[in-house]
Amino acid sequence: MKKLLAVTACPTGIAHTYMAAESLQKAAEERNVPIKVETRGAMGVENELSPEEIAEAHAIIVAADTDVLEERFAGKPVIKVPVAHGIKRPGELIEQALAKQASAPAAQGAPAAAKSAEKETSSAGMIYKHLMNGVSNMLPLVVAGGLIIALSFIFGLKPAEGTLGYQLLMLGKASMGLMVPILAGFISFSIAGKLGLAPGLVGGVLSTQVGGGFLGGIIAGFLAGYVVKALIKYIKLPKVMEGLKPVLIIPLASVLVVGLLMIYVIGDPLKWLMDGLTSWLTTMGSANAIILGAILGAMMAIDMGGPFNKTAYTFATGLLASSLFGPMAAVMAAGMTPPLGIWLATMLSSKKFNKEEREAGKVAAVLGLSFITEGAIPFGAADPLRMIPAFMIGSGVAGALSMAFGVGLHAPHGGIFVLAIPNAIDNILWYVVAIAAGTIVTALLVNLFKRNKIAA
Repeated sequence: MKKLLAVTACPTGIAHTYMAAESLQKAAEERNVPIKVETRGAMGVENELSPEEIAEAHAIIVAADTDVLEERFAGKPVIKVPVAHGIKRPGELIEQALAKQASAPAAQGAPAAAKSAEKETSSAGMIYKHLMNGVSNMLPLVVAGGLIIALSFIFGLKPAEGTLGYQLLMLGKASMGLMVPILAGFISFSIAGKLGLAPGLVGGVLSTQVGGGFLGGIIAGFLAGYVVKALIKYIKLPKVMEGLKPVLIIPLASVLVVGLLMIYVIGDPLKWLMDGLTSWLTTMGSANAIILGAILGAMMAIDMGGPFNKTAYTFATGLLASSLFGPMAAVMAAGMTPPLGIWLATMLSSKKFNKEEREAGKVAAVLGLSFITEGAIPFGAADPLRMIPAFMIGSGVAGALSMAFGVGLHAPHGGIFVLAIPNAIDNILWYVVAIAAGTIVTALLVNLFKRNKIAA
């Protein structure tokens, strides 16, 4: 019997990773096909694939938006897709994997299969993957740092030096201060491997020093990664000196090149760009704020954890380091809205949902309160042409109202539970109004667009 393996991973490692794993396992069980799924989520690597299992596997499904060490699968048929495909099209992926030609064990195979699989991925897809690898490693620092800073506000917005509140504030700022270097370092790592870490981290630090912010970190990460790849490719040494390349020549040359470019070439334009963005966001009028909030809100709902969602979230979290808290509030309100709206829709019109959907609506409510937009995916995937427009409009309303009301959010995650932290949210009552309005609009549109079902 053909045995399959799979790996699932998403940038945040919270929802998509495990939903894709569950979908693939369920689809394999329906076809009586043995499968083992390795998950690379927020808790680390679980159910890890052993070299023996890889050698015995007929094919491997990689449903991931971050790096999953694909070189392990050299010589094996590999199907590479975004993690969302593992949720939405698991049966199709199982069939594709079964149809692949049998291959030599990985130990005897050449890296040709891995290289061909990489070539099948579009350039835009690879850029997104590298970016999300940086974001996924950055997020724990941002979430921890942001929430610790929010906790420090319990002791006042400006706690006295030496107090517990002050120490919490310093601890949170230390965590947030690593955001840009880690973002840049792991973008570079995704592109060039271990040798990309040093110039990426240095480029990220320099970005913060020259005022380039998170945009500079992204640029530094890609610059470092591709500089290292070029150095590896074009620096040729006699065999007796090859050992110097990874420990001396590549690190020295890459850090010098990236560092000097950041200081003398890229730094000033980056600072100008970041200062301009900060100034525009700080001084923009009410109309522009509403438009920005609506756009960010719609992006959070259009793919519920996919590229658009993560782009909006990364944009908002990056601005926290510049003390711009409005976009973060709009993004979190909009991200909570789709699953909360689904729950409310199932409560308002049960005849449009079967028993399984009504139970899923209750789960979606919990996920929505926790700022996990992915809770709405089962409904969006089942009827995308009707559900996704409803989600986008409702989230757009929540984001627009949040910006219009001047709401600011100092923590990058936490959902409804952040409301319990004093001073973590500016204009907290209006924030509740924005979330409630987006939820109600989503629920009404879902029930308006959705066809009736026979209640079970």
